Amino acid sequence: MEGGPNIQEAENLIDSSTDEEERSEGCGYKCCDPRGSLHRFVALIFMCFLGFGSYFCYDNPAALQDQIKRDLNITTTQYTLLYSMYSWPNVVLCFVGGFLIDRVFGIRLGTNIYMGLTLLGQVVFASGVLFNTFWITIMGRFIFGIGAESLAVAQNNYAVLWFKGKELNMVFGLQLSFARIGSTVNFWVMESIYAWVNQEYKGYQGLGIVLFVATSTCIFSMLCALILGWMDKRAETILRRHESTSGEVVRFTDVVQFKLTFWLITVICVAYYVAIFPFIGLGKDFFTSRFHMTNQQANNVNSIVYLLSGIASPLLGFLIDMVGKNVLWITVAISTTIGCHCLLAFTMVNPYVGMVLMGVAYSCLASSLWPLVSLIIPEHQLGTAYGVCQSVQNLGLAVFNIVAGTIVEHYGYTWVEVFFIGSLSVALATTIILWLLDLWQDGILNMTPKKRLARLQLIDVGSEKDVLQDDEADTSYGTMQPSTDFEIRNRYLSRIGAPLPDHYSIQSKGLSYRALR
Repeated sequence: MEGGPNIQEAENLIDSSTDEEERSEGCGYKCCDPRGSLHRFVALIFMCFLGFGSYFCYDNPAALQDQIKRDLNITTTQYTLLYSMYSWPNVVLCFVGGFLIDRVFGIRLGTNIYMGLTLLGQVVFASGVLFNTFWITIMGRFIFGIGAESLAVAQNNYAVLWFKGKELNMVFGLQLSFARIGSTVNFWVMESIYAWVNQEYKGYQGLGIVLFVATSTCIFSMLCALILGWMDKRAETILRRHESTSGEVVRFTDVVQFKLTFWLITVICVAYYVAIFPFIGLGKDFFTSRFHMTNQQANNVNSIVYLLSGIASPLLGFLIDMVGKNVLWITVAISTTIGCHCLLAFTMVNPYVGMVLMGVAYSCLASSLWPLVSLIIPEHQLGTAYGVCQSVQNLGLAVFNIVAGTIVEHYGYTWVEVFFIGSLSVALATTIILWLLDLWQDGILNMTPKKRLARLQLIDVGSEKDVLQDDEADTSYGTMQPSTDFEIRNRYLSRIGAPLPDHYSIQSKGLSYRALR
């Protein structure tokens, strides 16, 4: 992310000047000034729609599964390559995508480049289908994956730059909701669009035209990226963000310092998501063959997980923030998902029951699992940690999408459900190990917020103070070292490599806000 304070911090940092007084005059001040809430929430609209096109197009193959297999004359294994090829480049790019935005491209250029790659990938994908050339189709999904995953990183960077504090939690929730709405709308409309186009154009040509229609959502998101970039450039000029730069250093070697609990969380992430996204990718054919649904009915039930996650994720996140006990919530979510797959695989209960429960469980796991990383990994290493999680997750999805397709092709959907249940069992066993390890280490992962806060305060103030006092005893100027809890905490963070705010002065032992010139 580009250096300097975010939009709200700048409001506190900038001194009044003649130019600013002139800008504050007029009826358009509140909606045109980047420090105003109305202007920032206009930017939020474009941030949310920035990822709409990529999420809509990501599951185009799932919404048109039987049409793609029939019109292109491909096997189920070949079909699953459309998802695997999306994930393969992100095994590596999740490490470097954010780095390129932070240190090379900048947020505006980086967003436009990644959105452009997403659009290009969808165009190549649709062209490959239109000309019935499968390798071009695969290439398109590969390019699409390069852009779409890194675009999500850029989207998050924009959110952090423009919002902070409690607003930021709300912004991330809205972005997730819009993303899932994009996926849901895809399942709702693509079947109807295909039927309409198929009246004039048959086979792979009609399918290619349908995918070009879907490309319009990426064009819309590209326009949002350009408008948001213009707004951010204007805000940077007005707020003079470029006059303050961040000193944070990205180090890939931080990975070797990560604790065992982090790697257990990574295993849970992969083992759980393997039973969600590949299942949805194969879901349409599963519901039509097992429950004898029409194509549109199958798409509707297949979209339930995304629809509910868009609604429930912010609400469940708020609930889990209130009660804590994250590991307990993870255990409940995984156990519920196992039950959902058992219902779908071995009973004829209405599939909406299983999918609704799966949607709630998926939202619960996402809201309780990801925050644990920030409780384990120091703040200055969080970017690297989340990059590792995303990379390992994409590796798992790339491999197991192919595995799931092969199982369906040779053994049928019952056995692929057994595979998903086995993967979830691994996730559940790993969660139990994480729980026991956290108890053995007297950790904070499954505490209530009140107990967790008390423990963190004890660690930050008590233990760190002892460490610093021992260190000060070995110096000739120990009496001049910081003595308050605030000073001790910030000096400790500086010692372990955590970045301190630019406006923190060790010499003055306090916070000093400097005006931007």
